[in-house]
Formats: sequence, C-alpha cells, structure tokens
Amino acid sequence: MFNSTIFCRFTSRFLVFFMMFLFSNVDGQTKRKFKVHTIAFYNVENLFDTINDPNKNDEASPMMELKSGRDEIYKKKVVNMANAISKIGSKTSKNAPVIVGISEVENKKVIEDLINDPALKSKNYGIVHYDSPDERGIDVALIYQKALFQPTKTSSHELKLTRSSSGRRDYTRDVLLVSGYLEDDLIHVLVNHWPSRSGGEARSRSKREAAAALNRNLIDSLQKINPNYKIFVMGDLNDNPTNSSLKKFLKTKGDKSKVGYKGLFNPMESFFKKGLGSNAYRDAWSLFDQIIVSKPLLENDYSSFRFYKAGIFNEQFLITKKGQYKGYPFRSFSWGGFTNGYSDHFPVYVHLIKEIN
Repeated sequence: MFNSTIFCRFTSRFLVFFMMFLFSNVDGQTKRKFKVHTIAFYNVENLFDTINDPNKNDEASPMMELKSGRDEIYKKKVVNMANAISKIGSKTSKNAPVIVGISEVENKKVIEDLINDPALKSKNYGIVHYDSPDERGIDVALIYQKALFQPTKTSSHELKLTRSSSGRRDYTRDVLLVSGYLEDDLIHVLVNHWPSRSGGEARSRSKREAAAALNRNLIDSLQKINPNYKIFVMGDLNDNPTNSSLKKFLKTKGDKSKVGYKGLFNPMESFFKKGLGSNAYRDAWSLFDQIIVSKPLLENDYSSFRFYKAGIFNEQFLITKKGQYKGYPFRSFSWGGFTNGYSDHFPVYVHLIKEIN
C-alpha cells in the first residue's frame, strides 16, 4: 500500500518543501520515508531581450521582429516562463525544481530577469552560463537552488562542425557541464541543445551524432575517474529517443534492466513509444526534450539520491486550446506576434528520491 504526506524543514536557512513517501511491506510493519527533488529541462523558446546586440544575430529573433510593445511583451514572456518553471514536478516534490537546464536564452541578463521574477525569486536560484558561438545567438544554461545544490566545477565544451557544402565552420551551441553537490551527493549535469533538423533529418543527422559523440566522450572522461558517478544528460536533442544519435552514439537503453556497467538509461524512450511527445510538427509528436541518467542512479540503495520516475510536464495551461494548433504546446510567438503563451516545447523532468530516517 502507498500513501504520502508532506513535511518541511529548514535547509541552509531556507524553507524547503518536499514529499515523504511511506511504503509498507506485505505485513504492514515496515514504513520507509523518502524525500523528493525535481531536476528539469526546458526549452524556453527564444528568450531574447529587447536590446540589439551588435555581436549577435538577434535581429532575426521573434522579439526583435516585433514592430511595437517589445518591453511589455518581454516582461510578459519572463513572467510566463518563470510561472511554468515554478510548477514543474511540484505536485510530487512540493517545491520548484532544484536544478533546471534551459535552452534558447540570449544571454545571462535574461536568465537573471527570469530567476528574479516573483514566481522564482524566493527559491534563490543561481546561474551557470557561458556564451556560445551559435549563429542564432542562443545559449544553454543551468539554474539551481543555492540552498540545495552547490556547483564545484563548470565548463563549456565546443561542438565543432563544418558545412558539407562549403567546408566552413557551422557554429552551434556548446555543451555545458556542471558538477556539484545535491545536498551530500556529487552529481554531474550535461546541458545540451543539439543542431536542428534544418535541411531534413537525414541530411542533418551527422551533426546530432557528433553532438552525441561529444557527450559520450565527456561521460567517458568522468567515468574514467569514477565509474559510479551520477550523471544526467539533458537537453533539446532535436532527435527522438530511438534515433541513431541516442542509440548508437550515446548508447542509451530504454529498459532499466538492460543498462550495463557505465551505461545510460533513457526514461523518455518508453514515453515516445507510447506516442507521447514534448513538441509537435505537422500533426506529429516528437520527444526531442530528454533527460538521461547513468546506471548508479538506478541502484536500489536509497541512502543517497536515486532515480524515481520521469515525466513530460504537459499541464493544461501549457497547451494551445483552439485553432490550427489545438493540442500543441502553447508557444510564445506565432505569425510574427506574441501569443502570451509559453514555449513550443513542453518541459521534461525526473524525480530523485532519498530515504530518510
């Protein structure tokens, strides 16, 4: 039998809420209590400011293409994104995500505006961000609740690509690697936004395979130090869980029982095979947004944090209610205007649990 109750405690002078799960064995004598944290990823769809940066191609962003009202629209966009982030996984954890990887942010300033919105400000998020050389002027980043996660090392890793037609560099997003302590647990998080399918899936496939290979190399380097490291790979991968970039290059498994030594488990694969997705195009769902975990997170020893479950955060307020794109993610920008929506992607998340006495 399963039931739950909620309690709270002070951690590093912050009031942190989490769920306790109570599990009973067959004879009803043993109860086990667990705390829960959420780790999430969200493509926030073109979170650009209203200032023209001469060093970036931000003129092509939906924000800069608006003819009027940019300042007010920017404020609404930030409010909407902060509100969505604050709710990811909260029905179970009773707290905003401890860690959120984000993509499609223009610069550090927009992230600062995001975490200082009233919906998130009380969580006291910190930021890890590096400028990427991406041609669209978009970056990846990581925000984290300072009371619960302390970064110890961060780095940005360039994905070097060339255009097959000209041999020139094809500039895209870097891979962000953040290592640190989730309470007492050392974890490593790779945040990604892989190259798009522009020009077609087959024609652009090698770019995403190269991104997967870069992630695999970073993971191998970490596992060479300690094969028991707890590693998360997250991002908008622009590929589905069954594509070659994931299966052949990153070497993920969709079945926990088949994850071997130094292996990776992709909980999103089962969602995709059930027809679920995080973004839609031409009436077809894709699950480009994924969080993948290393084998040590699957162990049954809950004296430290382990993987509990994953989810696609597709609450009703994030869904388009009418029109041609009814049922799709409620995006922020469409047909050259602001919709007062959120993103063309749903966020994804995983819950981690740890047994408490």
